[in-house]
Amino acid sequence: MKLIIYEMNEWLAAEILGWVYEAPYDFYNNSVTPEGIRELLDQPYYAVLSDGRELAGFFCIGESAQVPAGASVGAYTEGSIDIGIGMNPNLTGKGMGFTFFSFILTHLQDTFPGVPTRLTVASFNRRAIRLYTKIGFHETMRFQRGAIEFVVMTRE
Repeated sequence: MKLIIYEMNEWLAAEILGWVYEAPYDFYNNSVTPEGIRELLDQPYYAVLSDGRELAGFFCIGESAQVPAGASVGAYTEGSIDIGIGMNPNLTGKGMGFTFFSFILTHLQDTFPGVPTRLTVASFNRRAIRLYTKIGFHETMRFQRGAIEFVVMTRE
């Protein structure tokens, strides 16, 4: 699968916000609202399309990739670029995550050479944590937001 990064637009944002994940990943479900669309357009969010122009997923960087509760416990120190990703639910669980995430990481390394990458993932999302570990991320800390525990992982 060949992937390309595409600038976020209103149509892509609405498509992403309308994705429906099965339990337990339904934690990541959103609603298509004007506010949600505005967030994806105003923040550094990017769409990832396949060569067939199918929306494969998205990524965001910087503060938009952070879980706000993590800032109060010191999870987000300076010196790393934060990344958040989401994959089209029609493509998850099919062994495509490695290619998808590696493509995004290569783009980040080209854009921010030498800067460590950091991500935050819900601890129940073992499938994602396995992928991140396989790609070279390691756990640096955990924190709670309500009933959900989050894992912060970094890669040098």
